[in-house]
Amino acid sequence: MTDESTTTKKVEFSEVQDLAKRFIDLANEIKNEGRAPDAINGALMFASCIYATYSAAGNEGYLHDSGVAKVVEVYRRNLATLQKLKKAQSQTDTA
Repeated sequence: MTDESTTTKKVEFSEVQDLAKRFIDLANEIKNEGRAPDAINGALMFASCIYATYSAAGNEGYLHDSGVAKVVEVYRRNLATLQKLKKAQSQTDTA
């Protein structure tokens, strides 16, 4: 029997998109309250760092250097993927 809490599940991209949209919607609400986009971006990134640490190490744990490197690599891949998508979209829009 597998303990679901310790099993890593592959998350569907559509689920990630839906969840990301919720964060973007909240960020836009905060921006509309007069907060600076750079401050909102920093807060989102810091919150993501907190949650990435929790996800990997729990509430009381922390990431060793190798864990930090793994998280950084995931961020790098996600950012690179987003830029490719945005570039493709901009080329489609100008065609």
